[in-house]
Amino acid sequence: MTTEILIAGFGGQGVLFAGKFLAYKGLLENRHLSWLPSYGPEMRGGTANCSVILSDDNVGSPIVSKPDVLIAMNLPSLDKFEKDVVPGGTIYVESTLISRKVARDDVKVFYVPATELAKSIGAPTLANMVMIGKFIRESGAVSYDELDAALKKVVSARHADLLEINLKAITTGYQY
Repeated sequence: MTTEILIAGFGGQGVLFAGKFLAYKGLLENRHLSWLPSYGPEMRGGTANCSVILSDDNVGSPIVSKPDVLIAMNLPSLDKFEKDVVPGGTIYVESTLISRKVARDDVKVFYVPATELAKSIGAPTLANMVMIGKFIRESGAVSYDELDAALKKVVSARHADLLEINLKAITTGYQY
């Protein structure tokens, strides 16, 4: 099984962090994978996206031009990448920030008010991890087990106090 994922949004939304988390989660599950970040020249507020490929076989190229999954964290990202998702693919829309509906009828769509949900748990900056929780629930691309092991790989030691709130954000998305 191979799942090609594109996570896209503004810089500062944790798009690259979310992709790195998925990559480490796949690595801990002995999957073949790639993680390829891409961002504009602005550090915060510019465009950012990352491609993650999780596979049971070797990954030939890290480029994801036709994703199975799009996680759109803002309207410009949905506008830009919606057409690229393969027919039968899945689009996760951050519905707190994106008011329009997906125009296609050949993809599965989940509207997740991730920013609202993140605020409700006292972590307004973790909408990215709420979306990852929903992705884990619906896709089955990685398991819900041992999330903390993957989080420990991406949350630096000096921010170890953020492990629990990240886990809570993932759980909130998973339960949505």
